[in-house]
Amino acid sequence: MRKLVSIAPIIAAYFFALLFIYASLNKVLDFENFQIQLAQSPLLSAYAGFISYVVIICELIIAGVLCIKNGRLIGLYLSLGIMVSFTVYIYLILNYSDFVPCSCGGILEKLGWTEHLIFNIVCILIAFAGIYILQQQNKRELYKTIVTSITISVVSAGVIICLFLSSENIIKRENNFTRRFLLHPVIKDKTLDLKLNSYYFAGIDSSKIYLGNVTAPLILTLIDTALNGTSQMKIHLDKSDYKFRNLQIQIKAPFYYLFDGSVPIIYRGKFGDSVARTISYKDAYFNQLVVIDSSKFAIRTQNSNNRQYTLAKLDLKANLKVQIFPSILEKQVDGVFDSDGKLIKSSYTTDLVYTYSYRNEFIVIDSGLNIKKRLRTIDTTKMAKIVSRRLTDGRHKMSAPPLTVNKNQTLNGKLLFNQSNLMGKYESSKTWKKASVIDMYRIDRQEYIGSFYIYNQKENTMSNMMGTDKYLFVIIRNELIRYHYRIPL
Repeated sequence: MRKLVSIAPIIAAYFFALLFIYASLNKVLDFENFQIQLAQSPLLSAYAGFISYVVIICELIIAGVLCIKNGRLIGLYLSLGIMVSFTVYIYLILNYSDFVPCSCGGILEKLGWTEHLIFNIVCILIAFAGIYILQQQNKRELYKTIVTSITISVVSAGVIICLFLSSENIIKRENNFTRRFLLHPVIKDKTLDLKLNSYYFAGIDSSKIYLGNVTAPLILTLIDTALNGTSQMKIHLDKSDYKFRNLQIQIKAPFYYLFDGSVPIIYRGKFGDSVARTISYKDAYFNQLVVIDSSKFAIRTQNSNNRQYTLAKLDLKANLKVQIFPSILEKQVDGVFDSDGKLIKSSYTTDLVYTYSYRNEFIVIDSGLNIKKRLRTIDTTKMAKIVSRRLTDGRHKMSAPPLTVNKNQTLNGKLLFNQSNLMGKYESSKTWKKASVIDMYRIDRQEYIGSFYIYNQKENTMSNMMGTDKYLFVIIRNELIRYHYRIPL
């Protein structure tokens, strides 16, 4: 028995040496996947690049020190420290993280997080036992061994806690383009074949989805949110002898609206009445419109002097119907393409959001078109990468394909869902070819929530999306797909 106790530190040293060598080699052989896993950690996402190298180097150094007779004690102390770090990391994952990621990779890949925690605690006890026996053999005082072990453990735990706190701040508020893919935040549960690939979302409420059709602009399709019942409504215009380019429908119950900004006209009809009547004519030309209420609209138009995009409010009951707000959209290159983007509004709030297409910014605006917040997406494209030239008639023409940053958006309460066009750090290029990436942001403060994938259907990508409190609906070619949120928003 005494002989077994005397060689226990040697057994412990070789156990940890083998453990760390195997673990480090496993990480090296699948290094890209190891970095991706770290990037998805709820605690260490912001430091995935740095930590991926440090962990491997530390494990190999400790393994080497453990194999040297005179370095065995130091190696066991270092083993104690790193195992405490791993243990605290798992404890924080289980108790304080926003979500618990999958338990994957490494020597114990079949174990769950709780089993990992138990294994690590056993390893801590083995390391301390080896240190204690070795110190007894060297006739060192017990209290010094305990104090040194506690100090190393506290420092190791403190480092992990500090990394956790700072990483959370960086990922949510100062993100360096590291996405955090949440565990199945939306789950596909139903699909409806629309037969055609020309539909777009015209609006949504608690019970119905409203679809417009670019090839049949006077047909409004109504679908219940359970994706069971479908009906169509043929709209008749009170006056239609105009050369429309892109007649669109937008819903704000109990009314539906039709408009085409190239023709300065807005129609309004009420559900139950198929005739849409002119409520605005020659008040303003525009290229985007959002209904605020039955007589007020937010529009994007072009300044008559410099042809630059600007936002404006159209109030049909005011003496001065059009009020321009030139300071909302900021010029970087030409004031046209660099300011291009999408203006949206949620059915459940009065706020509007304008998201730039070619730079990492979105603007939160109230119904009076006063700026509430200028917030940023997590990519690093602050300046629009646009090459354009001005023609003799004042119009601008793109000279080279631009770098598109943000493709599509929908707003639900205080959450913005943004379809990004850029791949972040430590992401799989294979997955990007098979899916669209949706990033979620708060609109009341600078905070990134997380990301998820909407997978392609037979190589067809998502063209449109719209959300409610319960569901996210997307259109992929001729399919309307419903996803339910795994956790309520």
